[in-house]
Amino acid sequence: MNSLIHALMDSMTAHHIPHQAITFIISMIPLLELRGSILVAGAALQLPFVWTFVTAVIGNMLPIPFILLFIEKIFNWMKKSKSLSRFPNWLEKKALKKSDQIKKYGYLGLFLFVAIPLPGTGAWTGSLLAVLFRLNRKKSLFFIFLGVLTAGLIMSLVSYGAINGIISLFTR
Repeated sequence: MNSLIHALMDSMTAHHIPHQAITFIISMIPLLELRGSILVAGAALQLPFVWTFVTAVIGNMLPIPFILLFIEKIFNWMKKSKSLSRFPNWLEKKALKKSDQIKKYGYLGLFLFVAIPLPGTGAWTGSLLAVLFRLNRKKSLFFIFLGVLTAGLIMSLVSYGAINGIISLFTR
């Protein structure tokens, strides 16, 4: 993941994309999402906390309604093609491996799945799981949004609070 972030940052800065836009773009990318964008904005780009948080949340949430509305139709279409069918099957299988807490706790599990910043969790996978478990899309969107806010606060504490605290210990 680090090499992907560095490659994206290098490419975007080489094309003179503003740092704020880099934060927004990274927050929309699956796997990186808000977690990666806040780390990049806070640690590497040293952007202000509030601006970073708001930008990362908006960027991460932007694709979610579209995933909730259209991913099932897209996957069904892809499954009809021999060359494309592997991808949705693989993605569904991978997502379902991480779905225990959603099976057990429903919407609270969906919130926790998105909120706890661990590899393989986040708004994209949470949205896919909400569709796979046929959860109400409006409720799912709300709980995913709460999860994104929580993950953003956790990642901001790591990126802005803990890192700055550690750095200040060694620079005294």
